[in-house]
Amino acid sequence: MAIKIGITGGIGSGKSVVSRLLRLAGVPVYDTDTECKALMQTDAVIRRQLTALVGEEVYQCGTLNKPLLAAYLFGNTIHAGQVNSIVHPRVRDDFRRWAEARAGRSVLAMESAILLEAGFRCEVDVVVMVYAPEELRIRRAMSRDNSSRELVEKRVRSQMGDELKRKQADFIILNDGETPLIPQVVDLLDRLVR
Repeated sequence: MAIKIGITGGIGSGKSVVSRLLRLAGVPVYDTDTECKALMQTDAVIRRQLTALVGEEVYQCGTLNKPLLAAYLFGNTIHAGQVNSIVHPRVRDDFRRWAEARAGRSVLAMESAILLEAGFRCEVDVVVMVYAPEELRIRRAMSRDNSSRELVEKRVRSQMGDELKRKQADFIILNDGETPLIPQVVDLLDRLVR
């Protein structure tokens, strides 16, 4: 049975970099962000429930109307909970199918910025938090997304705080731009397979 690693951290922390390093080490990684976007386009249950919740215009010509959905999500905190209650269970089911298809592997990973918030903690054996100082994270996200500081800070504030995530993590990987990542990932894998 595979050991399942949950990789989490705030925006700009470097979760994707750690996931790439795990992939290079031969660990399959389920990227919840990518899979969620795909499921929102293709999953009949999600499509039906989002249409009932937001309206017919949430899908235009068969494609998710992302600006409309974003406006709905950020228009009211209750709306985010409603959308999450539709999407997260389907992502969880998809991850379970994905993991089952790779049951022969010794280690699997799930990358999710909202791993803890979405209730995915019970899907993994260990939680790894990728940590970077907030100012560095903001600068990285501004550069990567070509976004304003204000928009990135708003996204940072919408996520669970780093200190709370750190308390719930089993392992911390420091991605401060100075501490080498590869030895930390190698050490993590060594500890898990021992």
